[in-house]
Order: sequence, then C-alpha cells, then structure tokens
Amino acid sequence: MSKRELRKYLKELNKDQLEDQIVDLYNRFKNVKEYYDFAFNPNENALMEQCRFQISKEYYPVGSRKAKLRRSVAQKWIKKLVLLDADSSLLADVMFFNIEIAQTFSGEHFVRQESFFTSFYKSFDEALRFVSEKGILSEFKGRIEKIAGDAWDQQWPNRKAFEDLADMYLQ
Repeated sequence: MSKRELRKYLKELNKDQLEDQIVDLYNRFKNVKEYYDFAFNPNENALMEQCRFQISKEYYPVGSRKAKLRRSVAQKWIKKLVLLDADSSLLADVMFFNIEIAQTFSGEHFVRQESFFTSFYKSFDEALRFVSEKGILSEFKGRIEKIAGDAWDQQWPNRKAFEDLADMYLQ
C-alpha cells in the first residue's frame, strides 16, 4: 500500500475507527509502543543510561564473560534514538561515547583486529558529520580532540586519519 492509498483509507475512517486502529497498532507492535511512550513521556535520561550501559557491556561485560567489541550494538542504539527523534546533543553524546569506551578498552587491552580500528574510524566520521550538520560541533570540540589524541597516543594504525578528520572539521 502506498502512502497515498493509506491517506485515502484513513480519511474514510471516522474518529473512533481511527483511534481503534492506533490503539491496535500500539498493542501489536513494540516499535509503535516505544515511539508513543517516548513521544508522550520523553524520559531521555533513562534511555541514555540504558543505552550507555548496553554499549559499555560490549567492552566491560557484567560477570566473567569475554568482551565482544561489537560496534553493531551501538549502531542499533543510535538508530533507535534517531527513530525516536531524540535530542541531537544526546544522540551525538552516544556516538562519541561509543568511540571513547572503545578507546578506553584498547588502552587497557591489546586489540589485533584491523577491522576494530577501521570501524571506529567510520564511527568517528559519522559522528563528526552528524554534529557538523546539526550545528553542534563546538559543543563536542574537546571530546573530538581527545578522541583524535587518544588514537595517536595508543598508536592506532589509522591514527593519522583520525587526526586529519578531526582537523578537517575543527578548522
């Protein structure tokens, strides 16, 4: 069904039928429930705490499990925050937190996988592009410089690329 057909169908419904449709969607689909729960009670702080906890568990798991280092977990949370239309500053905070926790881990543990460094360069690029587009780059200048500096200090294989990217956006 196209959007045009959907709009035509919705116009044919009376108010009660439309309310029933929305309540049915709310009950059937977790994503719809999350969206409405967040839209009417945007408890961003609780969501941010949950998000940070889940991302940090990838590097510092609770219990005796081994760290998995999956960037995809953070990407799922970032996507969820975008869908919920969370505040840009909070979303950027999560994007940079993801990189910072990975750098903290790599500062304490030797990481061999080249893909680890490549994927965090991509995350850094995405975060810089996001804050630049939203006009909040200056809010995160210190964190950007620290991330680039930590990549250099930890001798990441792509440390020069981190530094060049940070310089490009901060100039």
